[in-house]
Amino acid sequence: MATARSEEMMQLMLALRQHRVTDPRVLAAFEQTPRELFVDQTFQGQAYADSALPISCGQTISQPSVVGIMTQALDVTPRCKVLEVGAGSGYQAAILARLARRVYAIERHRDLARRARERMEALDLSNVTIRTGDGTKGWPEQAPFDRIIVSAAAEDAPSTLLEQLRTGGIMVLPVGQSDEVQQLIRIEKTESGPSYRELTAVRFVPLLAGMPDDPDEGHGR
Repeated sequence: MATARSEEMMQLMLALRQHRVTDPRVLAAFEQTPRELFVDQTFQGQAYADSALPISCGQTISQPSVVGIMTQALDVTPRCKVLEVGAGSGYQAAILARLARRVYAIERHRDLARRARERMEALDLSNVTIRTGDGTKGWPEQAPFDRIIVSAAAEDAPSTLLEQLRTGGIMVLPVGQSDEVQQLIRIEKTESGPSYRELTAVRFVPLLAGMPDDPDEGHGR
């Protein structure tokens, strides 16, 4: 079983490198994070494939190469305080936890947030705090952040989140219409204003304001 997982992890490392994810600290964070823990039972056999997979509440866990590109572009240091908007299963937060001083993650679906917290506890990642909330509002009581990563697509970078980014900080997020190809961008907040750089085409679920009103949210895919 361990040998099979090792072979799958080697394939994942190869996929990351093929997408120019070469930062040794980022690659090590992936190696230390068991992706099968974040994938629904139905898709356990595809846990290490470089593809997005469905999770509960109609959401997805992003393909590892996209997580790698976003994480590398974020340029997280051990002193960084990071905000993640759209925690989902918690996979991205777990990767960031191995790179940053502190990670604050917001998830609008209560069931997803609960499961993500359980996974952090199982992995003994005590520097991650996950809460249920409206990610478009950020986490003002913990601002400013050194890094912000948004795991859902907005039409443009939300001004509220930019305000919570420290000067000199970096934000990575997908932008574009939800039914079109989106662009992953990197924003550096400078003294003279934000500086933008396009990274790659992506497709994410839309960034939604407010909270879901679904009593059966825990019974999605």
